[in-house]
Amino acid sequence: MLEQDAVYQFMGIPLMDDDFFKLIYRFAINFIFLTILIRFIYYRKTQRKDYLFTYYMISTISFMICFALKKLEIDMGMGLGLFAIFGIIRYRTGTVRIKEMTYLFVAIGLAVVNALAGKQISLAELLFVNAGTVGFIYMLEYVILQSHEMSKTITYEKIDLIKPENRDKLLADLEERTGLKISKILIGKIDFLRDTAQVKIFYHSENMEEYFPED
Repeated sequence: MLEQDAVYQFMGIPLMDDDFFKLIYRFAINFIFLTILIRFIYYRKTQRKDYLFTYYMISTISFMICFALKKLEIDMGMGLGLFAIFGIIRYRTGTVRIKEMTYLFVAIGLAVVNALAGKQISLAELLFVNAGTVGFIYMLEYVILQSHEMSKTITYEKIDLIKPENRDKLLADLEERTGLKISKILIGKIDFLRDTAQVKIFYHSENMEEYFPED
């Protein structure tokens, strides 16, 4: 009896239980849908590799923390506390755009759902939550909002063209310089000492987030 206990336990820690198999298939579900979300939707749309590592690792560690702490029977409180922790964290980097933060929130959210789903949630419901979320994001990115309006603020030196009567000339000059089809122009701060003005341009483009990042 003692030898059998020694086989299944080491230093008081069980070597394996039934939850190990739950961990495997839930992690597989989370990883599959995370890859679809990050690699085949986000990266395909933005072509930005700098956030891929962050999305994969934060989602993975969120899943592992939630699954490990689930046995302590603090599911809901722990899940809300985890979101609060990530809300407090502030990376010492440049400003992160709203779109990247949204993808990060979705990656964390799916990891928490996949890790904390109990007996009350069937496998079909769990797959629907993942597929529905990822599918809706795909619809937004590639169907509904495929061509969306972006903006960019530039410093413009031809100050004589900012007059209302020269709007057509200003529009033509900006389109020729940027190569963009501009839909709207807003004139901001004007510096008569340097003969410059802050001009905010709005344009519709499908795949220009990386080349012309939005302000």
